[in-house]
Amino acid sequence: MYLNHFGLREFPFGITPDTSFIYSADAHQEALNTLLIGLDTGEGFIKITGEVGTGKTLLCRRFLATLSEDQVVAYLPNPMLEPHVLLIAIAEELGLKLQGLDHQFHLLKQFNQHLLDMAAQGKKVVICIDEAQSMPLESLEALRLLSNLETEKRKLLQVVMFGQPELDQKLANPAVRQLRQRIVFHYRMPGLKQEEATHYLAHRLRVAGHRDGGVFPSASSRLLFRWSSGTPRLVNVLAHKAMLLAYGEGKSRVSRAHVTLAGRDTEGLSALRWWQRW
Repeated sequence: MYLNHFGLREFPFGITPDTSFIYSADAHQEALNTLLIGLDTGEGFIKITGEVGTGKTLLCRRFLATLSEDQVVAYLPNPMLEPHVLLIAIAEELGLKLQGLDHQFHLLKQFNQHLLDMAAQGKKVVICIDEAQSMPLESLEALRLLSNLETEKRKLLQVVMFGQPELDQKLANPAVRQLRQRIVFHYRMPGLKQEEATHYLAHRLRVAGHRDGGVFPSASSRLLFRWSSGTPRLVNVLAHKAMLLAYGEGKSRVSRAHVTLAGRDTEGLSALRWWQRW
């Protein structure tokens, strides 16, 4: 009934990353450009950081979708693994059938040969790690050692890390200073700007089937931006709740009152009280 009321085919403000709803804000495009340029160099680590809900996972999926057939990817969405298990997980992602898993020396030897085989076929290996802030320090060091594998002319693999700001804190530890020095490209993802948040709301509504994306008048979208600080995930949460409130009243547009009630009902927001009196 919610969908019919607003003339939608699907819910426009889910919190599960969905590439069909991608909105290319300036920062999102800059981050993608950083990834592509960094990958083109073929050396070092690339690091993308941002607060929870700023779109890192969606960016990661968009990045992976741009890779060509000659780029082989090992994607780890949950890398909270001790070093030995991490290496096995990467090997499995690369399609490497390992022998003698009990000793790291044999593991690395097989890795090296597999990477050499990939290089001989003209393929580039990319290890893409989401939620990298959850990795133990020992596993970060194991990743650095793995990145040592090279020919006389180039590295055999490249590592891309996506993580929350805690990743930077972890990399500040002297125990992983060598890895930190290998980060050649880095981008910190900000939230949406106010104008972008307005366009973001309309964009998602149109993708979901709304005729013009005009469910949020400018005053409502500005207030929603302030409540969310431009964090896309919070924009989605607030927009969904506000639309439910509008639907409950039989309204086709979301008012400032709906946004305020949605904000008060959402934990973790830091909107100033005087905003609510506007």
